[in-house]
Amino acid sequence: MSKYYLSYLEELESEAIFVLREVWAQFQNPVILFSGGKDSIVVAHLAKKAFYPAKIPFSLMHVDTGHNFSETIKFRDDLVNEYGANLIVGSVQQAIDDGRVSEERGKNATRNELQITTLLDAIEHNKVDCAIGGGRRDEEKSRAKERFFSHRDEFGQWDPKNQRPELWNIFNGNHFQGEHFRVFPISNWTEMDVWNYIAKENIKIPSLYFAHEREVVWKNDSWIPNSEYLILDEHDKIELKKVRFRTLGDITITGGIESDADTVEKIALEVAAMRKTERGNRTDDKRSESSMEDRKRQGYF
Repeated sequence: MSKYYLSYLEELESEAIFVLREVWAQFQNPVILFSGGKDSIVVAHLAKKAFYPAKIPFSLMHVDTGHNFSETIKFRDDLVNEYGANLIVGSVQQAIDDGRVSEERGKNATRNELQITTLLDAIEHNKVDCAIGGGRRDEEKSRAKERFFSHRDEFGQWDPKNQRPELWNIFNGNHFQGEHFRVFPISNWTEMDVWNYIAKENIKIPSLYFAHEREVVWKNDSWIPNSEYLILDEHDKIELKKVRFRTLGDITITGGIESDADTVEKIALEVAAMRKTERGNRTDDKRSESSMEDRKRQGYF
């Protein structure tokens, strides 16, 4: 009698789909936090498979800092049209204009931390009780503390010591009015798993992930793209390099790596040889040892 055994990627996919279906069963108004990066694209793809042939039942929520790669915004809009999904956009620029947050100043200023207020405002305004993200435990040490169902209090804050046990895949999404959850269906995936799954499923991703020539400046041990938002000093030199990006964020903080990887298969081989985390080229994570955890405690993704 033959038996069917799931492959490793199929097990990860099955687990993620189970989590997504649990979200739909337990929450009233869940959304997918969609950045246009590979992890959120994979989560959206998994949601599509989880509820096929129906449309995905989640809106996509994007926190638009105004300093995005133009390629990311185009990819986001194309995917929303392809999926027939509802798009919710929270604008950091609008929050600045309304006096909700203050713009950072100086040559290393970013809008990264300003996303916290915009995200929490969008969650409250749209009465979201669950925000699904593409965070992975191998990505950054504070994210390794997350559960699948990560509770947030009425202020949107995260306490890693106040999370529910998750025994035997039993998830507890009960919460008081005003509280919400962040859910991470691909928590157990690695960067390699994501790329192998993208290859297996033939998932479209932004061109930024593939090696291409671009004007860049060497800052904070990374090749930062030249843009209208980048503040240069007299020592900065604009160079033309063939680079690609392992993770996508604001154009002002996302560092590229020199690479010739122009296919998903080549990227997977390159990642397999890496000894540095993908967020090692994000300048916002270099501000302090606990910069990510500090932002998460305040309500960051």
